[in-house]
Formats: sequence, structure tokens, C-alpha cells
Amino acid sequence: MSADVSAGLEPLAHQVISVLCERQTVTSAGARQVALDYLVRACITPEPFDPAQVLDELRGYRLTLDGVIDLYIPQAAETLGLMWKSSDLDFAGVTVGALRLQALLAEAAVVTPGSSPEDGSALQALVIVPEGEQHFLGACVLAAQLRRLGCGVALSISEKPRQITTRIVCDAPDMVLISCARIAALETVSRTVKRIRSSAERMPVLALGGPLRGNADGIRDQTGVDLVTNTATDVVGFCTKRKKALSGR
Repeated sequence: MSADVSAGLEPLAHQVISVLCERQTVTSAGARQVALDYLVRACITPEPFDPAQVLDELRGYRLTLDGVIDLYIPQAAETLGLMWKSSDLDFAGVTVGALRLQALLAEAAVVTPGSSPEDGSALQALVIVPEGEQHFLGACVLAAQLRRLGCGVALSISEKPRQITTRIVCDAPDMVLISCARIAALETVSRTVKRIRSSAERMPVLALGGPLRGNADGIRDQTGVDLVTNTATDVVGFCTKRKKALSGR
């Protein structure tokens, strides 16, 4: 190979290496940046959004459906929020993007249905987004995770504490998972927990999670829940152990 040809290939080689490095970049949460960037672009583009096509594209990046639900959709939602805070995206754009992520979540959840026991022994969960909270997508991601774990799931969005208590008394779920983002909402959560504990004959496991940041032990003591966690398997495991302990009495 002549020196001229070799020199001409050097810029191309650098470009290829640069692209490959970009494809391997991973966010602090573990998402591959190139796939996350594609999903964010799909959410904010003025072009029509086809959730089935977007899901196929994401699977082309060798992503699992569980990964799309558990990692990439929440990470994309967080990115949209950061773009709004930095004025790179207006509120309408964030709203459209969130609705598109909701549609993608529904598509992925249909492809990955949960496997409930045939004997009707599946754990039943109620996922609550309290009054005044706006993070509905996170609650829907949690619901999809619980269904994959074989649980039956119902959603309560912005219901008053007395309405929630009535549902729990009537439906008797095994676990109640409350999603919260603001410290200010903990008072509402505390009132809801007190109503549940004073009204329910069959007490469910009460768990608190969501975007809320703070000392887990302090939040648990303040609200009266059984555990504070952002992991669905933690709640299911806690509930399963408690059911086994009660059945062994």
C-alpha cells in the first residue's frame, strides 16, 4: 500500500474508532448511550411515533425487553426532565415525550406478559400515585415489573385517602406500593397509611418508593410503612416471606 493511500485511510480509521467508542459509552445507570440517545430522539421528533417500530429498533441494539422497561424508559424520562430544566425542551415537548414513553411501555408490556400461577395464588398489588404527584410513568413501570413477577396489579392515580382505603378494604391486596417524589407529599402518605392500618381487616404490606430522596429509615418511621425501596423484587420478597410466616402459625 502506498504512503498516500495509507495517509488517506488514517482519518477514516479515526472516525470508525470514534464511532465505536461512542457506541460503547455507558451511562452511570448502565444504559448504553447510543440506544438511549435514539430513544430520546424518537420521543421528541416531530415525526409520527410508532411504539412497535421503536421497540424493534431498540431490540436491534441488542436490548432485552426487560431492559427497555426497567432501564431505558426511566432513563429517557429523566433525560426529558433534564432537558426541560435546561430549557432545551418546553413543557409541551416533555408532555409529548412522556406520552410516547407511556405508549412504548404499553407495547413492551404486551410483548412480555407476566406468568401468574394457575391456582389463583398470585400476589395482588395496588400501586398508588398520591394526590398532587405527577410521576405517572414511574408507577406504570413499577406495575409492569410487578406483572412480570407474576403479580396481579391495580393502579390508583390521585385518589383521596378515603377512596384508597375503600379499595383496599374491598379488594384486600397483598401489598400496597406508594410512589412519591416530594418530601411535602409525605404528610399525605402518612395519613393514608394511618387510615389503611385502622380500617383494613387483612393488612397488606405497605411499601414506599419513587423519585423521593431522603433517609430511608427516617421516611419509614415518619410514614408508618413497612419498607422503603425502589425495587419491586424487595416488596414481593417481603410480602412472600410474611405470607409464609403467617400461614405457618
